[in-house]
Amino acid sequence: MGKAYRIMELLADRAELETEPMPAQPIIEVAGDRRLLVENHRGVSAYSTEKILINVGFGTVCVCGCGLRLIRMTKEQLVIRGRIDSISLLRRNER
Repeated sequence: MGKAYRIMELLADRAELETEPMPAQPIIEVAGDRRLLVENHRGVSAYSTEKILINVGFGTVCVCGCGLRLIRMTKEQLVIRGRIDSISLLRRNER
């Protein structure tokens, strides 16, 4: 591997560090179309097998699908399973 390749790797690694979330920011991880993990949530405001609303620091995450189930919910993490059709972020009005 050449010097230019190593420099590109170094730049990519540094750029990746800048995209890391700030502490307490929500982290949302989607595995295929069947599993969703949310870290640093603030609870669930609505729950059905077709729609789950999850409160986060700056608004609400809306998960829509079919057969949605809340598998695990701790203070730090929330896991949803089912067929996930869409995930959207509804921002709270900021003034």
